[in-house]
Amino acid sequence: MTTGPVRMTQRGHDKLKEQLEFLKTTRREQISEYMGKAIEDGDLRESAAYDEARMQQSENEARIAELELQLERAQIMREDEIDTGAVGVGARVVVEDAGGKARTLEIVGSFEVDVLKGKISDASPMGQALMGKRAGETATWPGPKGDVKLKVVSVDYD
Repeated sequence: MTTGPVRMTQRGHDKLKEQLEFLKTTRREQISEYMGKAIEDGDLRESAAYDEARMQQSENEARIAELELQLERAQIMREDEIDTGAVGVGARVVVEDAGGKARTLEIVGSFEVDVLKGKISDASPMGQALMGKRAGETATWPGPKGDVKLKVVSVDYD
């Protein structure tokens, strides 16, 4: 994980805060109950249930620490800072490939990425190439089989 600011949308920031709250309250409680039941069952040296609860607890605490760090370093992209005519974090971008096939992408912070939903990171090679582009301009970046080009058809912010 990088040590610089974590750029994100307000929606992404709110989602992180909700996830953190869930992990600190509901999930901790669930793990605690699971651990309590495992302890009641007896010998902890050979308790798979207790080992599983400890592993879940460790993973949960690691995720909490990660989210807290991301929120601490969050740089929320404010609407008044955004050039709504250019691609930036929070933009929905319609792009067209060399074959004329169009698709819609959303530029998000790195933790919000969901490629299957068309959410790409501003730090990815494609995201970096698209940043600052306007409708009609072409973004180019190196791909495994040569340069990849996408024409920006439109840029929209919610």
